[in-house]
Amino acid sequence: MRSVFVVACLLITLASSRSLSADTLVYASTLINGRQEEPLHDVTLIVSEKKIVDIVAGFQKPADGDRVVDLRKYTVVPGLMDMHTHLMSQHSKDSYTEKFFMEESDYALRSTVYARATLMAGFTTVRELGDNGINSVSLRKAINEGWIIGPRIFTAGKSLATTGGHADPTNGLKGDYRRDADPVDGVINGPDDARKAVRQRYKDGADLIKLTATGGVLSLAANGHNPQFTEEELKAIVETARDYGMTIAVHAHGTEGMKRAVLAGVDSIEHGTFMTDEVMELMKERGTWWVPTNMAGEWVAMKAEEPGYFPEIVRPKAAAIGPAIRDTFRRANKAGVKIAFGTDSGVSVHGENAHEFELMVEGGMSPMKAIQTATLNASQLLRVEDRLGTLEKGKIADIVAVNGNPLEDISVMKQVVFVMKDGTVFREP
Repeated sequence: MRSVFVVACLLITLASSRSLSADTLVYASTLINGRQEEPLHDVTLIVSEKKIVDIVAGFQKPADGDRVVDLRKYTVVPGLMDMHTHLMSQHSKDSYTEKFFMEESDYALRSTVYARATLMAGFTTVRELGDNGINSVSLRKAINEGWIIGPRIFTAGKSLATTGGHADPTNGLKGDYRRDADPVDGVINGPDDARKAVRQRYKDGADLIKLTATGGVLSLAANGHNPQFTEEELKAIVETARDYGMTIAVHAHGTEGMKRAVLAGVDSIEHGTFMTDEVMELMKERGTWWVPTNMAGEWVAMKAEEPGYFPEIVRPKAAAIGPAIRDTFRRANKAGVKIAFGTDSGVSVHGENAHEFELMVEGGMSPMKAIQTATLNASQLLRVEDRLGTLEKGKIADIVAVNGNPLEDISVMKQVVFVMKDGTVFREP
């Protein structure tokens, strides 16, 4: 009897070992890997333990225990990456007053809905560029722990601003609500404050730094593009962020604020609405990325036409931004500025991120280049090209499929039928 028991245990152990090493075979008739200019055809992606362990020609026969995901009817692309999101909120005509009626837990719970919508739209990685400083850090943890479903998050926590600047959380508050914010709140005045604010973001658990170098569209302030940081403050932020291994993303609409930020050595300019030829040349010289957020410009311009939607101090800024950013995109793309994909979702609706691809192509970018802005380019901006951004051997298994050929019709990027993140399937045809 003892020998029978030993044999039985051995068989169970072998079976368990085989199941643990079982692969997922993803069949793709058309595969855009994010790096090559032409798609691959009739290949199998072999996924094991969260990674792509190989990509082979033909459709490999599964071994016992292997799972087959047949995506031969669709176009397979890398997990998409949005470099500018705000999962804590979604703009509405009530956005300016909800802070008086919502708890931090309300924001946190609501953000799980937006996170799920983003992942289901094929965006497996996002760069969160500004919230209350707490929400995105906790949301990142909840997703990483598997408590909720959502994209991989790289977060800036609370954006940095100067007093009265675009990201000053006390802007527009009057009476008993009026107060001065400090570096803990992300509001600085002077180089010493700047260093303290960066260190506070590190302490809070942020992955990168976001600052608002100029005025903004939706803040309760009259000027949407004036410079709001001195050269000394920007230098202090960049130097301190580098000490902590953090990149710097910069909200900027106006020319002077952009120029100061680029010269200070930041990694990306967000929006860049009134970018001049001089700024474009500086960005090319210094390797600065641009994240255009065409969707946000389109959305605020559309909402500016609705009487009563925006406060009157915001409405003229919103009306001017949309057309301006589209013209800037055409010029910057033609000039060869490095572009990474970003939507500013949270201004527009979460889960509709792929509309940005349509606006990019309308602005003169080829469909393949547009897809690469959300794959290879985004991974380079995040400095994670060794792990993410392309479908190649050894990369993390973030795989998406869309219903159609986006090289012929970019709008099919909105028709996501399959989503795998970290080797786990979240959506299937």
